[in-house]
Amino acid sequence: MVMANKRCFVLCLVTSMDVLGAAAGILQPPAMYVFGDSTLDVGNNNFLVGMNVPRASRPYGIDFPGVPTGRFSNGNNTADFLAKRMGLWSSPPPYLMLEPDPDLLASTALEIGVNYASGGSGILDPTNATKNIPLSKQVQYFKATRAKMGGDAAVSTLLARSVFLISDGNNDLTMFATSAQQQQSAAAFLRDLISNYSGTITELYGMGARKFAIVNAGLIGCVPVGRTAGACTVVGINQLAAGFNAALSNLLAEKTKQLPGLVYSLADSYGLMLDFFAAPQAWGFTDVATACCTGASVFCLPTSKICPTRSERDQHVFWDAFHFSQRACFLTAQAFYDGPPKYTTPINFMQLAHSST
Repeated sequence: MVMANKRCFVLCLVTSMDVLGAAAGILQPPAMYVFGDSTLDVGNNNFLVGMNVPRASRPYGIDFPGVPTGRFSNGNNTADFLAKRMGLWSSPPPYLMLEPDPDLLASTALEIGVNYASGGSGILDPTNATKNIPLSKQVQYFKATRAKMGGDAAVSTLLARSVFLISDGNNDLTMFATSAQQQQSAAAFLRDLISNYSGTITELYGMGARKFAIVNAGLIGCVPVGRTAGACTVVGINQLAAGFNAALSNLLAEKTKQLPGLVYSLADSYGLMLDFFAAPQAWGFTDVATACCTGASVFCLPTSKICPTRSERDQHVFWDAFHFSQRACFLTAQAFYDGPPKYTTPINFMQLAHSST
């Protein structure tokens, strides 16, 4: 019965995608493969076993249509809204939901893609990796998916035309900046991050990826958990994020020289958050500093106090102490897909999706 429901979900997703895309006249990419952290996770963590796994259960998803599905937001997240802009119904389903059925995994990967993102994920493999799926393991999951998709030229062509969305690094930067005993200098730490990120891109490229939609690190020190009396107070973390972002920009420019046919769009989460905070009313926000869901934990729990109405939730940038509200996720996707040029370089996500390789 559970597997039947999964098949129904995927078939409905594919059918809705075809109908909505055709009605809107959207030229959609063949598929979308998603990697990263909780900003893009659509339920993978719900399938992990363990007491300390971060999971997004009610009241997460309070504004999501139907049953909450493990998104760290009050509704859809950035992966969903980017997928919608690209002509899909929502983000592709989570890998760990599909994995038990190899045929369903292969057909879904070929039709619309797969989401491998995991709340708490990092670019580096942490010692508590069992609490999440680090980026390197997500890539191995894609490798397992790729093996089930077949090896003919048509699959290679599909992958070359598909979008590979990655947003990771925020958790690595946070853990380093808040560690009481840092084992290396910030410069050495950033080199390790970028080296691992480089390996990820090269490995995905070797399996057929050509179009990379990359989201840089946000203004991490200004999320609610990092503020005191409304001010950003985590010393050095924003500077560390800025350093990571500069190195990531240089890395992607170099990759286009090293890997023939690679095309990318680098989205500026850091700059977008600066603009949210500088002129909140221009974006429709009345609160840029506090979470809409608050309580004894930094996460949203059944015992938490939440903003009582959808309109109030839409006026907050943050849903919990770390994560954007659904409205902020929508505006983020809008900015990255076809918003002002300041938010993406050298092209936007729409141009990336429709570019030829």
